[in-house]
Amino acid sequence: MANHKSSEKRAKQDIKKNLVNKMNESKSKTAVKKVRDALVAGDKKVAAEALKTAQAELRKLAKTGVIKANTAARKTSRLASQLNALK
Repeated sequence: MANHKSSEKRAKQDIKKNLVNKMNESKSKTAVKKVRDALVAGDKKVAAEALKTAQAELRKLAKTGVIKANTAARKTSRLASQLNALK
């Protein structure tokens, strides 16, 4: 419970920022899912395009502190290696 005007404002800001972070995290999960679906389908060209999008989304999350930089790098690396393994 906020007791001061500044803490009330901070609580409102936290709620808004939380929604933005959730939205961006959801977008990145969707992008990663599209890459995985393209990899399962065996479509290397579509997977490569989807990987670019997923990479950008993951970097954005890491830059803003929603996820750690190493987590973004690990996810990107694993997707890229799966793409390179695709024949």
